[in-house]
Amino acid sequence: MDYFDKLAKQIALYVFGAMVISSVITAVITWFCLYLFPTLPAALVIIGALAVGLISAFFASRVVAEYILEPLRVLWKAILHVSPGQHEVSPPDLEKIRIGRELVTSLALQVYQLASSTPSETKASEQTTSKTMIDHANILQTFPLPIFVMNKDRIIVFANPAAAAYIGKTLQEIIGINLYSVLDLAFSEGETFDQWLTKSRTSKVTSEKLWSHVRLSNGEQNGDKQLDMAAYYNKDSTDNAETIIALFDKTAEYAKNDDGMSFVAIAVHELRTPLTILRGYIEVFQDEVSGTLDPEMADFLRKMQASAQQLSSFVSNILHVARVEADQLYLQLHEEKWEAMLTSIVKDMALRAHVRDKKIQLSIQPNLPAAAVDTVGMYEVISNLIDNAIKYSGKSNRIIVRSYLRDDGLIETTVQDFGIGIPTSIIGNLFEKFYRNHRSRSSVGGTGLGLFLSKTIVDAHGGQIWVKSKEGEGSVFGFSLLPYAKLASEQKNTDNKDIKRVAHGWIKNHSFYKR
Repeated sequence: MDYFDKLAKQIALYVFGAMVISSVITAVITWFCLYLFPTLPAALVIIGALAVGLISAFFASRVVAEYILEPLRVLWKAILHVSPGQHEVSPPDLEKIRIGRELVTSLALQVYQLASSTPSETKASEQTTSKTMIDHANILQTFPLPIFVMNKDRIIVFANPAAAAYIGKTLQEIIGINLYSVLDLAFSEGETFDQWLTKSRTSKVTSEKLWSHVRLSNGEQNGDKQLDMAAYYNKDSTDNAETIIALFDKTAEYAKNDDGMSFVAIAVHELRTPLTILRGYIEVFQDEVSGTLDPEMADFLRKMQASAQQLSSFVSNILHVARVEADQLYLQLHEEKWEAMLTSIVKDMALRAHVRDKKIQLSIQPNLPAAAVDTVGMYEVISNLIDNAIKYSGKSNRIIVRSYLRDDGLIETTVQDFGIGIPTSIIGNLFEKFYRNHRSRSSVGGTGLGLFLSKTIVDAHGGQIWVKSKEGEGSVFGFSLLPYAKLASEQKNTDNKDIKRVAHGWIKNHSFYKR
């Protein structure tokens, strides 16, 4: 690159010199004409000077062009000299180059070197590459991790014995088969393998990705496995190995976490019966004695009901998260009038807000289309968002719930508070399981599961959840839903009333999709 810069500077210097010489000649001729022929009209002198200037510029440009084109002429002769059928062309004398000698000499030598490579050398290079590929394959044969290699058509072109043993198949049942027919993987969160590969093919030359907590459905005989997975993509691979996948078995490790979550779920499940009885008694008391109690006792009863409602939501969150972890949270999407459903949920939450001296304002755009929702799941989402707004609204007593139709045809619902807000540094972690802000967790109760569960349910509905916040000014949480009419006909079942989904998305007919 230094040689090229030097050549550019030399060319600029030659061009500048030519312009200066042409300008000097024009100025001198003009002066002589004015000195020797003072009676000549000024216009005639100027025209004559311009003519002389153009002639001098023409000859100067021809000279400069000869210098500037000299490097190109030398390279042209060097290429002709080594080209087939052009052997009568003599090689250029590199010592006589007046401009860009270093750059031209370097390029000419590379031309000679490339031309001197023989077919036998090329063949030897190809044989070396082939031998290297064979050596790599031999190494992977004894590698303890399951390895799958697939081509651009997603066909498995290589798998090691560890891969065959891990999924309980022979190599003959794997090689030459579409990857999606061999591995049935479910991804708990984030982008799936298929999404990552599609994105990599459109925007990357090479790419790599690591997934954790992946579930492998391996048939009743072999049992499901839990694993981490790494993938590497190379767009320019010349050995028919576009993508490589490695599996890291974590079944035993993740099973311990599942067992722990299952124990918690069982324990929490046992709370349901006494909690249901407790809420029943409270409702009976309200019906029977609500008009006979003094204001203080009536307030106690409202607080009891709000506490029972909050405890019920906590139990539901724990059980739903346990089902998500086990990939068993099934949702039935029905055609629901969103305005009526949202109004009913907000009405239920109004008591909890009232006990904390908060007021919920509801604003719904008229004539919203029917939404495709799971009633129980969507109740969890809205109640969690409103509950968070109640907890983190600080001294502000106002919470606003809005719902409207976006320009893209989706139904968007937001829950806004005017409380303590969220630091920008932690917003990216809010929807992670068990995550809680270290600044507020000592003063505000919670499990860190509400937003995680809300995101899971919204994702399963085909929507998106988001948050905007500024510390000290409050937060806005929002999510989008598909109108029922927008769902593709093939995603509805035969009676067009229910749409079956599981916690992590549509049930697919092949693997590598969130389930």
